[in-house]
Amino acid sequence: MTINHTKPAFRMLFLIATPKLVKKAMDLFKQGNVPVQYFCHAQGTASSEVMDMLGLDGIDKNILMCMMPKAFADEMLGKLRKKLHLGMPNTGIAFTVTISGGSGRLVQIMENLLPEKKQQLSEREEPEMSENKYYMIMAIVNQGFSGAVMEAARPVGASGGTVFHSRRIGTEEAMKFWKISVQEERECVLILAKKEDKLSIMQAIGRKCGVQSEAQGIVLSLPVDESIGLD
Repeated sequence: MTINHTKPAFRMLFLIATPKLVKKAMDLFKQGNVPVQYFCHAQGTASSEVMDMLGLDGIDKNILMCMMPKAFADEMLGKLRKKLHLGMPNTGIAFTVTISGGSGRLVQIMENLLPEKKQQLSEREEPEMSENKYYMIMAIVNQGFSGAVMEAARPVGASGGTVFHSRRIGTEEAMKFWKISVQEERECVLILAKKEDKLSIMQAIGRKCGVQSEAQGIVLSLPVDESIGLD
């Protein structure tokens, strides 16, 4: 008897855009019955000179994150491209990153998003990730150091980033055990980078804002599966 070991192909779809466009996207996801969505406020990192040149009155951004099967994510990216005109000035970007799995109930809900004829698409083996063109770099630093992150990243290839605030959670006992002390209030900087620039950007951020620095930063990257608004 042959056992076919497969795993679901899921994606986390990120939309980083103006509040108005994110609201439109939420309506699209609602129409598609997407059950799991995360929303937060953020700021772009463009300088005031750039904003003035573009004729924009602010850099407020919203981030919308949704987990869904790959086939459904590809379909939603197409709808976002068509409805939101991402890539045009003062709009935003959308991209997906690979998720290796999730809790049983969540996986079941995600699979139900797909029509039966597409079900097999969500269960095929994941392809190798070596051909990804873009990567999402996430730098998590102490409050007030997001500017330093971008100062380090821009000279080595980063065109911009998105900042949002977060809070460290976890037991003080664990912090003491690992002999680390990190501020509760943290800033997260998301940077979309080309594959060839990823390592240089991460190294530059690490040198300026690493764990041993005042920023106490950590840096990680995830492969971007598909994207709109970047090219």
